[in-house]
Amino acid sequence: MKKILTILFIIIVFAACSSEENHYDYIFNGEGEYWKAEYSVSGTEIWGEKGGKTTYSNENDEEFVLTYKGSLKEISSMKTLEYSYETTAGGGSGTREFNEPPTEITFKIMGSSGNGAKVNEDEVVQVNVKWDDFEESFELHNKSK
Repeated sequence: MKKILTILFIIIVFAACSSEENHYDYIFNGEGEYWKAEYSVSGTEIWGEKGGKTTYSNENDEEFVLTYKGSLKEISSMKTLEYSYETTAGGGSGTREFNEPPTEITFKIMGSSGNGAKVNEDEVVQVNVKWDDFEESFELHNKSK
């Protein structure tokens, strides 16, 4: 009887501390007239129980890549570039000042977060780009959903 109670107690403890992991990988794409972008996010959600309460944590890595659709020569006179993206879970931005002509047409932001909000699979990511006296906005969508 004592062995049965011990085994039952161990099962209850493991069940109370159990967790469920959900992995996700999303890629959002879109473009405007002059710029195109890709936002990728991959992460893990962990749902569990502790002390009779539901627990949640989320960790993810993200990368935002902005690319000029024309040639490097076309943006050779560019002095400033400001870009941002926004999701319901947050966003990011970058600013570049050019004292000399740009040497690339692709610009990246990379990051990671823990215990933050999760980007949804059907999210619409808003992108804003300003370069010198020009401005463009467009949306990114998850094509794989």
